[in-house]
Amino acid sequence: MPDLRTARLLRTAATRIALALAATASPSLLGAQGAVASTAPSAALTPADLLDVRTVSAGDYSPDGRWLVVRLARRGDGLGFVAARDGDPSYTRPAPARLLLVNTATGDTTAIPGAPRTIGALAWSARSERLAIATRDTVPQLLIWEVAARKLRVQSLSGARLAENSDLSWTDDGRIIVAIRERQWLNEVQARFDSLVRGPISVQVGTEPFLAWDVLRRLGTRAIVVALTPASARLDTLIPASHITSWSASANGQRISWREDRNAKTNYDGGPANESRLLTRALIGTPRDSVRVVFPSLRGVTVMQAIDSDRYAFARDGAIYVASLSDTTPRRVAGPAPRVRGDSARGNDEERFSLAGISPAGDAVVVSSRTGLHLIRVTAGTRRTIGAVTDTIRGPRVALADWSRDGRTLLVSTASRSTWNRALIRVNLTTDAIDTLVRDGRLYGAPKLSPDGARVAVTIGENGHPPDLWLGDVVGFALKRIVESNPQLASRALPSTKLVAYLDADGRTQFGVLTLPADGGRALPTVFSVYEDFFDDSFDATTMLLASRGYAVMKPSVTFETGYPGEAWLKGVTASANKLIEMGVADSSRLGVHGTSYGGYATNLLITQTHRFKAAINISGKVDLVSFYTDSPRLGVRNVNAAEKTQDRIGATMWEQPQKYVQHSAVMFADRIKTPLLLVTGGEDHNVPAINTREMYFALRRLGKPVEWVNYTNGGHGIPMTNAAEFADWHNRLLGWYDRYLKPTTATVPASEQPQSLR
Repeated sequence: MPDLRTARLLRTAATRIALALAATASPSLLGAQGAVASTAPSAALTPADLLDVRTVSAGDYSPDGRWLVVRLARRGDGLGFVAARDGDPSYTRPAPARLLLVNTATGDTTAIPGAPRTIGALAWSARSERLAIATRDTVPQLLIWEVAARKLRVQSLSGARLAENSDLSWTDDGRIIVAIRERQWLNEVQARFDSLVRGPISVQVGTEPFLAWDVLRRLGTRAIVVALTPASARLDTLIPASHITSWSASANGQRISWREDRNAKTNYDGGPANESRLLTRALIGTPRDSVRVVFPSLRGVTVMQAIDSDRYAFARDGAIYVASLSDTTPRRVAGPAPRVRGDSARGNDEERFSLAGISPAGDAVVVSSRTGLHLIRVTAGTRRTIGAVTDTIRGPRVALADWSRDGRTLLVSTASRSTWNRALIRVNLTTDAIDTLVRDGRLYGAPKLSPDGARVAVTIGENGHPPDLWLGDVVGFALKRIVESNPQLASRALPSTKLVAYLDADGRTQFGVLTLPADGGRALPTVFSVYEDFFDDSFDATTMLLASRGYAVMKPSVTFETGYPGEAWLKGVTASANKLIEMGVADSSRLGVHGTSYGGYATNLLITQTHRFKAAINISGKVDLVSFYTDSPRLGVRNVNAAEKTQDRIGATMWEQPQKYVQHSAVMFADRIKTPLLLVTGGEDHNVPAINTREMYFALRRLGKPVEWVNYTNGGHGIPMTNAAEFADWHNRLLGWYDRYLKPTTATVPASEQPQSLR
């Protein structure tokens, strides 16, 4: 337990941060019709409240463990997204955040000055005296924070452009390893993007190896990795210009390894079938061109490299191997032996492993299998279970959460699959002791161990509310809240959450997350927010907004069968509705349903199969799988692969099973829809183009069905983040649509804020 002085300092720090956050809250935002939103205390949340919500996360500790980097991001600071530039490698979606440095011993904080920035990589120098910060704003910059002087400066790159996706790493001699662009890179990117978007004439030829947007996207990986000397801005090339998908340098700066894209053409299989290779070279004592190919192909291989040595581990075909970058003979430490050609046997599934982590020194690895999480000591060859799974269906989820930099402490997270029962477990690699630090119903997010494993920073949330950041001693799990992320919500009566179990139409147990108004209630108007699986009660701003206006909101889970995905929502969502009616929560005559993206697609399919819902909203969801198939130019072959192999679960090409593409196109069955439907699209949505969703509007209009289509001309996928007015308009339309059909005698959106079509 910390002493009383430390505890008092931590409490004082938390109060200081909360007051600072409240003091920097944004001014009132204009509503959809230009009216100024009220700042008076109210039980109900407003769109302005949602823009003011802050997210807190812990970054890295300094090597000496004295400082912890903390990011604070306010949602409204992300407004101004230019969706028209999706697919432009030189453009990064704005996600500004502020940086704080927390003194881990006292809780005192230092705010790194300046306006919120879109932050990329961060890296501490070896002696903890400097923090390098890569920004991803319009013009990417490398910033350096001098800890002792408390000064922030822009680091010169001798005229080079910092790569938007650059990682950062310091060497022991004080240089910074960064990725930069070639001199003509920006001009080439802009010329290609403008040609595809603005023309005036754009020609694409089927015999070319890559789709035109793939060529542009691959330019985003083309970079040069250099060692920068801060004082002189000298750049020494470590990796010449190539398609580098990732790279890592050893802590002492003596070796660098990287992955290189080796695709020769657009790959229609996607994902694991993409081709890349792993290369390495020593930076000291060898010729500059002495590059070794570690893996000529990484297809089907997962690799993790130790931070403090040249050791690495990899998984392939269910087996785990360890090796070093200086040798050529890997050693198998778990899993089946390589298959003999012609042998199709898989062996025991319980003895097939995937790689979860490697120690900083590379002397131990953590692997997972159907039986749980296991620690393997590389030298001794011993294996020990550190998180058991006894039931692969309903057993707990077990994952490696963090590994301390000194290699002596592991954190393992576990979570029940049937209740909100979560735990953090410490594994002491020195004593082999395993201790449960905490077990309760709260959500523990991204725990970070200090370098010596003595302290832990972790976000903690519950009841669907935004999480706060806590810090303290691992022993006894003696934590104090150091950042209260959203003190401004204290004036709001926030909704509460509940886990609900139910049986779907096939008799399978499913779970859903139910959010209720703060004062509860019975026979409530109930909205179902649909997608795939839901279990955790994490913060969902739109759900909280609806519940604060008197709606019960259920996020149900469903089970899919490849080839027949459309049945899943009929079997699962309607079963969850039956359960809530049985519980007395839902009014069976006032049910609504909506979803975003795949959830919007699900919503449209669902209302072609049932008339139980009195209102429905499809947000950025496709309605025609035939025209959607192959039509995602800025996403490459994503929509092809989704239908054939992944999310859409058709399981075949359109030419192999054309009838299934028709069966899963809601527009083909528009005549069966009786539920009033609101369609919401973004004119610059390059994931699900508005031109697809609008097919449903014109079909229902032709059929004389109740339908409205709202298109945000400059909006992208999902909620428009163009400006505050459109953000508010989107949420007020959602509320207004449900109020019209589920609360016909009341209106929770003031008339002055209602979009015109809802007045």
